Parts: sequence; structure tokens; C-alpha cells
Amino acid sequence: MLTGKTIILGVTGSIAAYKAAEIIRRLNDLNANVRVIMTVNAAKFIGETTLRTLSNNPVYINMFPPSYGLKDSLTHITISDIADLFLVAPATANIIGKVASGIADDLLSTTLLSVGNKPVLMAPAMNERMYKNSIYKHNEKKLQVAGVKFIDPEFGKLACGDEGDGRLASVDSIVRHVVNVLTGEVFSSLKGKRVLITASGTREYIDPVRFIGNPSTGRMGFALARTALVREADVTLISGKTLLAPPKGVRYIKVETTDQMRKSVLDNFEHADILVMAAAVGDFKPRKIEKNKIKRKDVLRVDLEPTDDILEKLGKIKNNKIIVGFAAETNNLIENAKLKLKKKNLDLIVVNDVTQSGAGFESETNIVKIIDKSNNVEKLPKRTKEEVAHKIWDRIVKILKGKRR
Repeated sequence: MLTGKTIILGVTGSIAAYKAAEIIRRLNDLNANVRVIMTVNAAKFIGETTLRTLSNNPVYINMFPPSYGLKDSLTHITISDIADLFLVAPATANIIGKVASGIADDLLSTTLLSVGNKPVLMAPAMNERMYKNSIYKHNEKKLQVAGVKFIDPEFGKLACGDEGDGRLASVDSIVRHVVNVLTGEVFSSLKGKRVLITASGTREYIDPVRFIGNPSTGRMGFALARTALVREADVTLISGKTLLAPPKGVRYIKVETTDQMRKSVLDNFEHADILVMAAAVGDFKPRKIEKNKIKRKDVLRVDLEPTDDILEKLGKIKNNKIIVGFAAETNNLIENAKLKLKKKNLDLIVVNDVTQSGAGFESETNIVKIIDKSNNVEKLPKRTKEEVAHKIWDRIVKILKGKRR
């Protein structure tokens, strides 16, 4: 999405500077080339080594460094030349005031004054009293008139412990704004679409303390939810047990068993335009759940019966909705996935070999094949789950465009 784009990330002296690491990672997932300028105070909150490692580029701090390997000694001009966009996140009241007043007393402020016609995004982060100060508001207005775009901060708990406006915008929001500016249009390919996503695994209890489950962490489903938000979808995320925090902006529903998952999906399916079933839903459950903990035995036999097939049920009542399924396989991937695609009346199915390194449960990456109703197979090499999620949404957007035509 951002292949070939160079983003200069300015990091200033705010407690929110630690979020620069996640911003870099997310922009890297979109294939952007990120270069970082830190202020001296920013380096007190997060280490230069961390940001250099994540960006895989030098980190610029000093106005007159010995050498950064650039073509000449005019560091601020050289950086400006290679940039497609400047992002300051977090942006303190100090840096905003300096740039608004034309002050250039360090590398970041000097570079920001030399950007020319390159787009600049500021993501403010400060205490509410500073954010609402009339002097700050005057400086922000001056920069807006000059063409600088602002990513509004959020209401929430601040570093001082108070609640109020001034907390740095979410990483999702920041990334969405970057993409919006660099793609030349509002990145709203799913705007107005109601998206229902399932994630993580289900549990089927044998007794009060034991269950049958699987190792799904929910990472794929949560990546789908985050990337759908970037595309401005209205997202409902239904998840089994997970250690992940839900992305800010989703409607989040927690479930545990397959029956709970089925009920929640059916309750929300009517109002959805798109369903992506990324959850690892259990196929079997005990016929009987013991009321008390089963004591240790030499042999324990548990009778199992099939759970309800949620996807198959929804495929029969889909109407004009788009349904995407996932298949975790260990052999005959494509053949098994094609059978599932047809049997369950899906629009797309995403299949992976869970025995393959970098593609199974608990992995931060995935290696998948995406199959459509015409049995076309798109093979994706190892990618982060964010990148895989974007590929899936790209395919869904093509289906939506076909329906409109």
C-alpha cells in the first residue's frame, strides 16, 4: 500500500514517545520506508537503538552529526528531499509552537521548516490544560492555515492520572491518516460497510476445570479488525479467549464456547454486510459436561459429538452478503479448501498449513492461499498477519465493486 513511500517520523519529548515503535512497525507492514528524527528530550523517553532497529534506518538527533551517510552535510535539506510525508507523533505543544513561530533551533524544527510543499501531519499529545490553552490553539490554527494537517488527540487517561483531551491518537488512526494523504484520496474502501469478524479459538468444557480447545491466539482476526478500521469500516469483533486487547473503535463481544460463538454471530449477522470467520471454532464437544471435577483415573473416556457448523448455516441464509471462511489444514490444502468453499457457499476461503513454520497457530506471520468461487488460487508467501489481512480486504473490495457493477 505504501511501497516506494518514504515517511519522516518526528518523535518529540512526550511520554507517548513509546508509541513511535508501534507506528514504525505498522508503517513497515504497509511497505513504507520510515526514517526517524528524534529530539534530545524524546531520546529520554525511548531509545535511539529501538527506533533504529525497527525502522532499519539511521535515527537523526543532532543538527551536526559526524556522518549519516547522506549525500551532503545539509542534513535537514537532504532529509526533506527524500521525504514523501512528514509525520510528527507525538507532537508536543513545544514543537507545534516552535514551528508556528518559525523557530529552528534543533534538527526536527529546522527540517519541518524546510519541507517545502511536502505534506505534514501532526499528532498532538499533551495534558488537557495545555491542549486547551488559547496560545496552543492559536499556534495550531496558524499551522492549519499553512497547510499542516492535525490528527486530533483522544479523550482518556493522561500521564498525570487525570482524564481529559490530549492523549495521543490511536496508532490505527495515525496510520489511517498517513495512508489517506499518501494515496491521494480518502482511504475508505470499506466506508459505510458493516463488518463482522470472529477471532481466536473456542473451548468445550469436559468438567468445570478442563476443556477441549486449540492454540489459536486471535492474532489473525484482530489484524483483520485493525485493518478494517483503517479502511473506515464499522467493525464488530467476536472473539474467544485471548490475551490481545481489542482495537479501539470496534464493537467487541467476548465468547468462550462454540454455542456462544454461534449465538453471537447469528445475532449480529443480519446487520452485517461482510462476515469474515477467522475464529478457530471447535468441531466437537462432549456429549455431557460433568458438574464436578473429574478425579484422576487410569483411563478417561469422553464421548464427543459434532458442534453446529456456523459457516454452513450462514451460507444458506447469506442473501447478498459476502462471507469469507478460513481453513486450517495439515494436508491436501487446496482440495479440502475448495470443498469447504462450495459446501458452505463462501465467496472466499483462506487456507493455511498449520504444520508449516511461520504459518500455524501462535505465529505472528502467516502463509496462506486465497481461493475464490471460480477456484482461482492466490498464493501469498510468508507475510505479517496485518499484510495478509490487507490482501484479504483487497479481494473483498474487488467483490464489492463487482456487485456494484
